Amino acid sequence: MSDASELPPLDPDVPNPARMYDYYLGGSHNFAADRATAQQVEANVPWVVAAVRANRFFLGRAVRFCVDEGVDQFLDLGSGIPTVGHVHEVAQDAAPLARVAYVDVEPVTVASATAILGGDARTTITAADMRDPDTVFDAPGVRDLLDLSRPVALLTVAVLHYLSDDDDPVALVERYRRRLAPGSMHVLSHVTGDHDPDPIAAAERVYRGTATPLTFRTRQRIEAMLAGTELVVPGMVDASQWRPQDPADAQHRGFWAGVGRIGQYRRL
Repeated sequence: MSDASELPPLDPDVPNPARMYDYYLGGSHNFAADRATAQQVEANVPWVVAAVRANRFFLGRAVRFCVDEGVDQFLDLGSGIPTVGHVHEVAQDAAPLARVAYVDVEPVTVASATAILGGDARTTITAADMRDPDTVFDAPGVRDLLDLSRPVALLTVAVLHYLSDDDDPVALVERYRRRLAPGSMHVLSHVTGDHDPDPIAAAERVYRGTATPLTFRTRQRIEAMLAGTELVVPGMVDASQWRPQDPADAQHRGFWAGVGRIGQYRRL
């Protein structure tokens, strides 16, 4: 479910970080400009693919954790292209009735997701700017799919670094959490330069030439985005270290990650 009239114009000659992320994951939903710019990043940060994959593994583990905790509804902001192993596949494998509302503003992402999801009645894609929570929650693909009287997992995985400080991501995520029932979860990951400041600074310069520059933040600033939630064990850690289940998960560091519980909810 999407509305093409809400999408910004597509310029394949301007590299886009969402499509670059797809390239890092080995996807095919990207253009030559995306691949060329991603390769510039790789020249400065040779482990970027490993870090992105570690973040992807974190997403899967966090989704399964939410299902284990009784949360079977997901609002995925800046979802990217839902290729193999994405949220709806992981969630519905663990809980067949799980519902997933994807939200993204990038045209190729929305078009690709629409084609991939087909007629899945429990999964939607909404074209909207995550900086406008009211529009997101009022969109049919969110409003008609998710029951906000029940817990929802809010996913902001590898997306808040696309927001500038002027966008005030701390206040923004709080606006989303205020709409969610007690017992909801906030799953978050965010790129950082804490581990490798010099290569990351070079990568940040490359991203300035894309449609959406990145803002690399410190652990302290990223932790502030989960303020007011109850951090579940192991707290805010590198994505590769958040409850790893397989040695393949422990790839290169580069994303701080955590899951915060919103209030309390007693399952019947």
